[in-house]
Amino acid sequence: MLKITVCVSGGGTNLQAIIDSVRSGELKNVEIVRVISNNPNAYALERAKQNGIDAVCVSPKTFENREAFNAAFLDALKASGADLVVLAGFLVVIPEIVINEYRGRMINIHPSLIPSFCGTGYYGLKVHEAALKRGVKITGATVHYVDEGTDTGPIIMQKAVEVKEGDTPEILQRRVMEEAEWIILPKSIGMIAQKGFGK
Repeated sequence: MLKITVCVSGGGTNLQAIIDSVRSGELKNVEIVRVISNNPNAYALERAKQNGIDAVCVSPKTFENREAFNAAFLDALKASGADLVVLAGFLVVIPEIVINEYRGRMINIHPSLIPSFCGTGYYGLKVHEAALKRGVKITGATVHYVDEGTDTGPIIMQKAVEVKEGDTPEILQRRVMEEAEWIILPKSIGMIAQKGFGK
């Protein structure tokens, strides 16, 4: 059984996609052991509670400095007993101590086809605004392992999504979620589970 902890900053639609995939049996031998958010008001925490999943908030604002937050974040991950950490819209720069602890065991979903529209400053709607401004005809989403860079780790899976005439950043964001993110994130977790990665 692959135990996963999902880290989320906002609504948690990718978290919901994982929950639904586990519940439907599409995602086998996977258990969500904890949801961690840096935002006390994140709806993802509510989603976790509604589904009987342990949910905790570790907010940088409640610590005197970044080092104290980083240590508390690592403690919250370790306490979950997770084999794999899944960043699903987690707007926190992952500290080196966490990357070192979970190297090869932490993945992230990014709403573009890396290496396009990724790196520092590219998150949320900003990614889709940049794609529309550049006039690309195809965008998509990428699941990748996390390393010291921003969106630079090895790619696990990608899926392309068509950009349509008249798209706004919000419309495009929704299409990328529905047609790519919610599909390839559970699939990537499933691939890792199949490899016998869990204990």
